Amino acid sequence: MYLTGFADEAAADIEGQIRATKELGWSRIESRNINGRNIHDISDAEFDAVCAALDRAGVSVNCFGSAIANWGKSILEPFDSSLAEARRAIPRMKRLGTVLIRIMSFAVLKDRGPEDQMAEERFRRLRELQKMFSDEGLIPVHENCMNYGGMGWRYTLRLLENVPGLRLVFDTGNPVFSEDRSKKPPYPMQSSWEFYSHVRDFVEYVHIKDGRIGPDGKAVFSFPGEGDGDVERIVEDLLRRGYDGGFSIEPHLAVVHHDPSVTSKAEIMHRNYVEYGRRMEAMIQRIRRRIESEACRTP
Repeated sequence: MYLTGFADEAAADIEGQIRATKELGWSRIESRNINGRNIHDISDAEFDAVCAALDRAGVSVNCFGSAIANWGKSILEPFDSSLAEARRAIPRMKRLGTVLIRIMSFAVLKDRGPEDQMAEERFRRLRELQKMFSDEGLIPVHENCMNYGGMGWRYTLRLLENVPGLRLVFDTGNPVFSEDRSKKPPYPMQSSWEFYSHVRDFVEYVHIKDGRIGPDGKAVFSFPGEGDGDVERIVEDLLRRGYDGGFSIEPHLAVVHHDPSVTSKAEIMHRNYVEYGRRMEAMIQRIRRRIESEACRTP
């Protein structure tokens, strides 16, 4: 088991991302944006500089937080941009020794019902992406976000049935802020525990996010364990089941990746990220003590 995180929430530049990672005593980053652009979109010269900085620091990239098939891409649009991102990502992942890459299943069509989402075309495209990566020895992991698979656990399972070999990155916080479109309208919000409990056998990797819906109906993000994301319950279940993968923090406290209007000074971003990481460490230690204590009491 290891800890990592979306370090672009600690700093925009790679040096700041490394600084926060090292302060936590960690050695891994889930790389998403560097100076405002995804790692698969920065120039070759910028990528060379990132590789050199990581090498000097002894920090690795455990996962590409790509934009492939994400909530900003419509299934009504050509597939070209996602294929191009995948083609750019593969050689960069190989150079960095990165095996995991986060992908999605295209944005939900808001003006259509849940059974009118062009599911077969989504499945076809994800099968192609899955093959591209697996042929290179890489592992694409689908995130339950604002996409087809994120409409509810039933849609994630349907996706897995139709895209053989696809694995999941489960985000603990996303269900809190997502409608469960497998139920009747008006759609209730999802339960993180319910979603997780149905997909946990397919989880390869975990994003740690937490929060709740505020009185005004807007998302309010929190430190892990302080929201409605069932974070501690999910993490404990994973550890009891022998999970040995990564927990990747995505605080959304000082800066919200999806909302460019939310900004913070660099040092506030850094401090929030480090504090979030330390609280996650403390949670894991607390869970391990419980598990060890129970084991000692068992005859």
